[in-house]
Amino acid sequence: MNPYTYIANVSELLPDMPADSIISRTIYTDEHVKAVLFGFAAGQELSEHTASQPAILHVLQGEANLTLGDDSLEARAGAWIHMPPQLRHSIYAKTPVVMLLLLIKTAIPQNPDDPPG
Repeated sequence: MNPYTYIANVSELLPDMPADSIISRTIYTDEHVKAVLFGFAAGQELSEHTASQPAILHVLQGEANLTLGDDSLEARAGAWIHMPPQLRHSIYAKTPVVMLLLLIKTAIPQNPDDPPG
């Protein structure tokens, strides 16, 4: 077994996108990170929510409107976003969108004086 994971094209892991739908697939998980691939049909939206852990969004295809806290941004293929825990965020797909979400798992210190890690 290899000590690494290689996926030549993550976008190919999503099935054909049905109209009016959002698809998600967990493509990798371990004790440090969870990678989730999302496909959004045009016009689909994830309403405002928060995550309990840091997250990274990488837009692979398409165009979307993002809300990050109080800011509204336009994201296109190639956009990369780091979000700290508890940041309010939402996404609206203007076109079909493929996005990779990385959820960073942080260790919870046993002693409140210990640094996270």
